[in-house]
Amino acid sequence: MTQPFSIDLRKRVYNFIEQGNFRRSAAGCFCVSVSFAIALMRHVKETGSLEPLPCGGTKTGKLAPHQNYILKRVKEKPDITMPELASELEKRGTKVHPSSISRFLCRNGYSYKKNFEGRRTRAQ
Repeated sequence: MTQPFSIDLRKRVYNFIEQGNFRRSAAGCFCVSVSFAIALMRHVKETGSLEPLPCGGTKTGKLAPHQNYILKRVKEKPDITMPELASELEKRGTKVHPSSISRFLCRNGYSYKKNFEGRRTRAQ
Protein backbone atom coordinates (compact mmCIF):
# COMPACT_ATOMS: atom_id res chain seq x y z
CA MET A 1 0.00 0.00 0.00
CA THR A 2 1.30 3.45 -0.82
CA GLN A 3 2.15 5.99 1.84
CA PRO A 4 1.10 9.65 1.81
CA PHE A 5 3.70 12.22 0.80
CA SER A 6 5.70 13.70 3.66
CA ILE A 7 4.68 16.94 5.32
CA ASP A 8 7.96 18.49 4.18
CA LEU A 9 7.17 17.83 0.50
CA ARG A 10 3.61 19.00 1.01
CA LYS A 11 4.88 22.29 2.50
CA ARG A 12 7.31 22.85 -0.38
CA VAL A 13 4.64 22.21 -3.05
CA TYR A 14 2.12 24.39 -1.20
CA ASN A 15 4.57 27.27 -0.76
CA PHE A 16 5.66 27.04 -4.42
CA ILE A 17 2.05 27.37 -5.58
CA GLU A 18 1.29 30.13 -3.06
CA GLN A 19 4.17 32.18 -4.52
CA GLY A 20 2.15 32.45 -7.71
CA ASN A 21 3.31 29.41 -9.65
CA PHE A 22 0.98 27.06 -11.46
CA ARG A 23 0.01 23.69 -10.07
CA ARG A 24 1.31 21.95 -13.18
CA SER A 25 4.73 23.58 -12.85
CA ALA A 26 4.82 22.64 -9.15
CA ALA A 27 4.08 19.04 -10.09
CA GLY A 28 6.91 19.02 -12.61
CA CYS A 29 9.35 20.77 -10.29
CA PHE A 30 8.77 18.39 -7.35
CA CYS A 31 8.18 15.19 -9.39
CA VAL A 32 4.63 14.66 -8.16
CA SER A 33 1.47 14.24 -10.18
CA VAL A 34 -0.63 17.19 -11.25
CA SER A 35 -3.62 15.65 -9.51
CA PHE A 36 -1.65 15.59 -6.24
CA ALA A 37 -0.90 19.31 -6.50
CA ILE A 38 -4.54 20.10 -7.30
CA ALA A 39 -5.85 17.86 -4.53
CA LEU A 40 -3.36 19.30 -2.03
CA MET A 41 -4.51 22.85 -2.70
CA ARG A 42 -8.16 21.80 -2.45
CA HIS A 43 -7.45 19.96 0.81
CA VAL A 44 -5.67 22.99 2.33
CA LYS A 45 -8.50 25.28 1.24
CA GLU A 46 -11.13 23.01 2.82
CA THR A 47 -9.33 22.00 6.02
CA GLY A 48 -6.57 24.55 6.48
CA SER A 49 -4.10 21.73 7.10
CA LEU A 50 -1.36 20.04 5.13
CA GLU A 51 -1.85 16.77 7.05
CA PRO A 52 -2.93 13.87 4.83
CA LEU A 53 -6.27 12.20 5.37
CA PRO A 54 -6.16 8.85 7.18
CA CYS A 55 -5.53 5.83 4.96
CA GLY A 56 -7.91 2.92 4.74
CA GLY A 57 -11.62 2.58 4.77
CA THR A 58 -14.14 1.43 7.27
CA LYS A 59 -14.12 -2.14 8.49
CA THR A 60 -17.86 -2.29 8.90
CA GLY A 61 -20.15 -2.73 5.97
CA LYS A 62 -23.75 -2.18 5.11
CA LEU A 63 -24.74 -5.42 6.85
CA ALA A 64 -23.04 -4.76 10.20
CA PRO A 65 -26.11 -3.09 11.77
CA HIS A 66 -28.21 -6.10 10.73
CA GLN A 67 -25.82 -8.77 12.01
CA ASN A 68 -28.07 -10.00 14.84
CA TYR A 69 -31.12 -10.12 12.57
CA ILE A 70 -29.34 -12.06 9.80
CA LEU A 71 -27.77 -14.60 12.14
CA LYS A 72 -31.09 -15.05 13.94
CA ARG A 73 -32.91 -15.67 10.63
CA VAL A 74 -30.29 -18.24 9.57
CA LYS A 75 -30.69 -20.06 12.89
CA GLU A 76 -34.49 -20.00 12.60
CA LYS A 77 -34.47 -21.19 8.99
CA PRO A 78 -31.16 -22.91 8.13
CA ASP A 79 -32.13 -23.47 4.47
CA ILE A 80 -32.97 -19.82 3.77
CA THR A 81 -31.57 -18.60 0.47
CA MET A 82 -29.50 -15.48 -0.05
CA PRO A 83 -32.13 -13.86 -2.32
CA GLU A 84 -34.76 -14.46 0.40
CA LEU A 85 -32.53 -12.78 2.97
CA ALA A 86 -31.85 -9.93 0.55
CA SER A 87 -35.58 -9.32 0.03
CA GLU A 88 -36.17 -9.38 3.81
CA LEU A 89 -33.41 -6.84 4.31
CA GLU A 90 -34.84 -4.68 1.53
CA LYS A 91 -38.15 -4.61 3.42
CA ARG A 92 -36.14 -3.40 6.43
CA GLY A 93 -34.67 -0.57 4.32
CA THR A 94 -31.28 -1.99 3.25
CA LYS A 95 -30.79 -2.96 -0.38
CA VAL A 96 -27.99 -5.50 -0.70
CA HIS A 97 -26.88 -8.11 -3.22
CA PRO A 98 -27.24 -11.78 -2.24
CA SER A 99 -23.52 -12.39 -2.79
CA SER A 100 -22.76 -9.75 -0.14
CA ILE A 101 -24.88 -11.68 2.32
CA SER A 102 -23.03 -14.86 1.41
CA ARG A 103 -19.64 -13.23 2.08
CA PHE A 104 -21.02 -11.78 5.33
CA LEU A 105 -22.14 -15.23 6.48
CA CYS A 106 -18.76 -16.74 5.59
CA ARG A 107 -17.03 -14.07 7.70
CA ASN A 108 -19.33 -15.01 10.57
CA GLY A 109 -18.44 -18.69 10.45
CA TYR A 110 -21.11 -20.08 8.14
CA SER A 111 -20.18 -22.04 5.04
CA TYR A 112 -21.73 -24.40 2.53
CA LYS A 113 -20.73 -28.04 2.77
CA LYS A 114 -21.79 -30.87 0.52
CA ASN A 115 -23.44 -33.88 2.15
CA PHE A 116 -22.95 -37.50 1.12
CA GLU A 117 -25.61 -37.17 -1.60
CA GLY A 118 -23.63 -34.38 -3.28
CA ARG A 119 -26.17 -31.71 -2.36
CA ARG A 120 -25.20 -28.55 -0.58
CA THR A 121 -26.18 -28.07 3.02
CA ARG A 122 -25.50 -25.21 5.38
CA ALA A 123 -22.93 -26.06 8.04
CA GLN A 124 -21.75 -24.03 10.95
